[in-house]
Amino acid sequence: MERKITSRPGRIQGRARFVRESPDVRRQALIEATARCLAEKGVAATSVRAICARAGVSAGLLTHYFDGVDALILATYRDVGEKVAAAMEQAVVEAGPDPMDRLWAYLHANFQPPVLDPNLLATWISFWSLVKTSPKIAATHAETYGGSRERLEVLLREAAPHIPRPDARIAAIGLTAMVDGLWLELCLDSSTFTIEEALAMVKEAMTYVIQKPRGGPVDQ
Repeated sequence: MERKITSRPGRIQGRARFVRESPDVRRQALIEATARCLAEKGVAATSVRAICARAGVSAGLLTHYFDGVDALILATYRDVGEKVAAAMEQAVVEAGPDPMDRLWAYLHANFQPPVLDPNLLATWISFWSLVKTSPKIAATHAETYGGSRERLEVLLREAAPHIPRPDARIAAIGLTAMVDGLWLELCLDSSTFTIEEALAMVKEAMTYVIQKPRGGPVDQ
């Protein structure tokens, strides 16, 4: 009796499409699969098998583009950080030429999609858990957060050029810490306070920083 051989057309076609894609598209697909695994399973369960199953590819393709899971997680951290930075920078561009509007747009973007996202928090937690044990992750973390603070400092000085450089640096650190804390609380439990209340708190802090009386020479 002739046996009928069945297959899984969806998966096979999916892999075939993946193989035909350009190397950049393949790498990005693996990075996105890793981000989803980190958000859903955490670092401990994000393995070659889990990532490949999520991406619908073979383990050989992963090791072809990355030197193992650690390298892929590092690339994913960089990718996520770049996407967040791009979203915030886009908000600045759309705010127009007014320096105050640009500063507020940068802060406001932290509380809007795609930055305000509980799934993104889960991914960040996975990255943060590796900061103390992986020098490369620690360096990427410092670069990502350092770049964000520096950008905020630049926008702050453009909006309030009377603020001395040392004060602008400290203000950027303080505003970043406040935004991060409110963002974290909203992602963990949005019933504690509303986005509007968070924005009101940030705006009050921003206004205070700009209008705060200062004595002594201004270091331009």
